[in-house]
Amino acid sequence: MPGFKILLDECVDHRLAKTISHHSVKTVFDMGWSGLKNGELLTKAQERFDIFLTTDRNLSTQQNLVRYDIAILVLCVPSNTLDDLKEVLSKGLKQLHFLQKGKATFIK
Repeated sequence: MPGFKILLDECVDHRLAKTISHHSVKTVFDMGWSGLKNGELLTKAQERFDIFLTTDRNLSTQQNLVRYDIAILVLCVPSNTLDDLKEVLSKGLKQLHFLQKGKATFIK
C-alpha cells in the first residue's frame, strides 16, 4: 500500500520530515511556499498532498476547512522541540488512515 503525501507547515521543525518513514514528506520551504497565508497554502497543498501537518491549533477557526480537499493533522505539543514533536507524531501516524479531508484532527 503506498504511503501518504504529507506537507509539513512552516511552524513544524523541518527535521521531523526525516523521522517519518513509508510516506512522502515535504516541507512548505521545500515546495517554495514559505510566507503564504494559510488559505493560499491549503489551496496549493490540496493539489499535491493528502495531509497537511501543523502545530497551529487555531487553523480550524481561521479557515473554513471543509473547502479544502486535504486532511489536517494538528500536533498539540507542549513545545516545538523535535523531541516533543516526535512523541506526539508517533500517535498521529497511527491515525493517518482515519483522517478526513476538510477536517482537522488534533493529536495530543
